[in-house]
Amino acid sequence: MQSIPLRDTQTQVRVNQFIQGVYNWMAFGLGLTGLVAFVVANSPTLKGLIFGNQLLFFGLIIGELALVFTLSARVHKMQASTATGLFILYSALNGATLSAVFLAYTAASIASTFFVCAGTFIACSIYGMTTKRDLTSWGSFLFMGLIGIIIASVVNIFIHSAAVAAIVSYIGVFIFVGLTAYDTQRLKTMALTQPDGLDAGVIRKGTILGALSLYLDFINMFLFLLHILGISRD
Repeated sequence: MQSIPLRDTQTQVRVNQFIQGVYNWMAFGLGLTGLVAFVVANSPTLKGLIFGNQLLFFGLIIGELALVFTLSARVHKMQASTATGLFILYSALNGATLSAVFLAYTAASIASTFFVCAGTFIACSIYGMTTKRDLTSWGSFLFMGLIGIIIASVVNIFIHSAAVAAIVSYIGVFIFVGLTAYDTQRLKTMALTQPDGLDAGVIRKGTILGALSLYLDFINMFLFLLHILGISRD
């Protein structure tokens, strides 16, 4: 029986630990977002505070964007505890603003869409983790597509076209399906290329950044799917 080289075994353990950490933090972030969204949606006081005050609502949106950009651009200059705290704060704030989902769609359609999204996300992650195909070339294509749907969504705020909204939703699902596979493979590569003896704080920051990427992929895929599959309360 041929023995597995010790270095290969250590590398595989390191990769597994890193990927597990990424998914654990992503799951924690999603759970916190869902919990906060549910609490806000069922609290008349919090609903009135957030949705009855446009200044506060848009302030939360701007705060979320600032947190994402700060984490993405400066995570390597932060303490690991700071990066973790910012990710938790972002997940909570996102839950507060996404509580609007519970007000707009029925609980049954939210639940069914969540399971569809979860199944799609898992399948895409497995593909990204196991495929031998290099998905690096997907990055620029998917990024351009993402910019395109952002522009189309902004334009549709003014023209209020149901057809444009539907097209954006379907393209959005396609883009985040691709981004999920792409980001998963990118994180696997990151784990494989980490040098031995890396500081635990540096590893933690890497897992937080990876968790943020997959968290954003999941949330956006869910929202686009909800626009397609969700049943309005109206």
